[in-house]
Amino acid sequence: MTAHLKPYAKIHYQRQIGVTLIELILSMLIISIGLLGVLSVINLTVSHSANPVLQHQAIAIAESYLEEILLQAYSGGSTSARADYDDVDDYNGLGDVGVHDQQGNAVAGLSQYNVTVSVSAATALTDGVNAKQITVTVDGPGVSDLRLVGYRTEY
Repeated sequence: MTAHLKPYAKIHYQRQIGVTLIELILSMLIISIGLLGVLSVINLTVSHSANPVLQHQAIAIAESYLEEILLQAYSGGSTSARADYDDVDDYNGLGDVGVHDQQGNAVAGLSQYNVTVSVSAATALTDGVNAKQITVTVDGPGVSDLRLVGYRTEY
């Protein structure tokens, strides 16, 4: 009776080829989370990349106005047309909607910026030297209330 039983057959396991559905879904989930992180950083960087350019443009405008004013005489006569400004006090209260050159002509491409200028009354410094504080304020896209201050002395 026992002589007719067959010995146990060897079981051969075949190697698995490919991935299971669960492994595939998990790998897709991990890769998508990684890509989401990388793309969000790239998006943040790109969306703020124009801000330094706008800030630099506003500073250049303020420097241009301040240099124009500082090259004028400390005091002089009063004039009403910008092309005739001949002293620092003439610029007090100047308010340009859009950037203008020394002749009062609008500068192309810079109409979205607003520039205001204030000149303080003379302040006595040491050794009897007087100085006026000049403040140039620029507002525009991406820039709010940028102020550049300079001093013109009487010498």
